[in-house]
Amino acid sequence: MSESPVRELRVAVTVEDYEHALVFYRDALGLPVVESWDDPGGRSGAILDAGRATLELLSVPQTAHVDEVEVGRAGVSPPIRFALEVDDSIAAAKALVEAGARQLAEPAVTPWNHRNVRIEAPGALQLTLFTVLDG
Repeated sequence: MSESPVRELRVAVTVEDYEHALVFYRDALGLPVVESWDDPGGRSGAILDAGRATLELLSVPQTAHVDEVEVGRAGVSPPIRFALEVDDSIAAAKALVEAGARQLAEPAVTPWNHRNVRIEAPGALQLTLFTVLDG
């Protein structure tokens, strides 16, 4: 694999409830803060370390297939959905639901041997939490 000319993929998300989203991603998911700022005018932001980034491009039929596998029906995914590899997708989903996410379906073992859990996070972002299973 050749080296990418891009050094970092940074996804900027605008959220109505910044504090809730920060607590969700920083505390509940455990993403370390790289940089943050707040000013009296309400301009706040944080850059959180989310590990290695990749860009996954899917055809419409593939997205429908993933929706069927993860949620049980097609047409659920928005145009942008985040997939985060975690050690235990079930435990991570439970912690995130307790922090305000909405679980969209029960955990599913995929044909590609991952255990996936689809949730909706603050800011209406859909996240697929996945754990690569052995074998």
